[in-house]
Amino acid sequence: METAHTRTSTQPGLRTRRIEMNDGITLTATESGERGQPAVILLHGGGQTRHSWRGTVETLGELGYHALAFDARGHGESDWSTTLNYSYNRLADDLEAVIGTVAAEPVVVGASMGGMTAMHAVGRSKGALARALVLVDIAPRVDPKGLRRVHDFLNGHPNGFADIEEASEAVAAYNPHRPRPRDPSGLMKNLRLRDDGRLYWHWDPRFFASRSDEQREKSTNRLLDMCPDIKIPTLLVHGAESDVVSSSGIDELRGRLPQLETALMQGAGHMIAGDRNDAFNAAIMVFLERLAPAGLNR
Repeated sequence: METAHTRTSTQPGLRTRRIEMNDGITLTATESGERGQPAVILLHGGGQTRHSWRGTVETLGELGYHALAFDARGHGESDWSTTLNYSYNRLADDLEAVIGTVAAEPVVVGASMGGMTAMHAVGRSKGALARALVLVDIAPRVDPKGLRRVHDFLNGHPNGFADIEEASEAVAAYNPHRPRPRDPSGLMKNLRLRDDGRLYWHWDPRFFASRSDEQREKSTNRLLDMCPDIKIPTLLVHGAESDVVSSSGIDELRGRLPQLETALMQGAGHMIAGDRNDAFNAAIMVFLERLAPAGLNR
């Protein structure tokens, strides 16, 4: 496991940390709660930022956990890779480094890309990396139509947006079932104003380079082969309206992870934490309280 160097700033309830990786990339994280308490590390999905977990980080800190969510390299306020090193192995290296900054093995919660990263990290680890794993609407094999829709959104709008309302329209088109916020200003956490006066998504567009069907199949089979090495308790939270995770994908994963538990979120699609944040928090709390009770110094 690589050594991470951290720098911390404090704000009420939440703290911002900068964590340096061994290849010079610096990640930005938000944490809450007391260090030394049971830790929960949260990984966002592709094209998101750590802010998608803000409500969960705050709730976990208030309940006595040490919660930490970080921007993946190439996302949010973390550095972009000059060498375009965005492989799952590299993302797993980053996760291992962040885990090395908490007091004991954490529960790792990963949404979509974050869940894939967590499975890679835990599956390849030779030691006790995490206490438990929560996968959020992801499995090694996903529905190709849903995956294509995600990729079309992430690779769309290469010329940015004229204003925040235009960006909000793009999000609404991707998530038509989610009520639109009255004030779209919160979307600015995922956007940056460039010199041309237009707004662009705050991720490296090179992160989502398209892969062939053959490459995706090889990646899927490689991860499925790693799954039997994941021995820790694992919960899959999936959305009833998700077009990414299918029942066949869940059954295939359960065949490799017999300890898999599942929780179905009614009224939620692929972006569960955003669609049903309170219900999501309630679902994972039952799992956390059983495996890592809060308020106990570990």
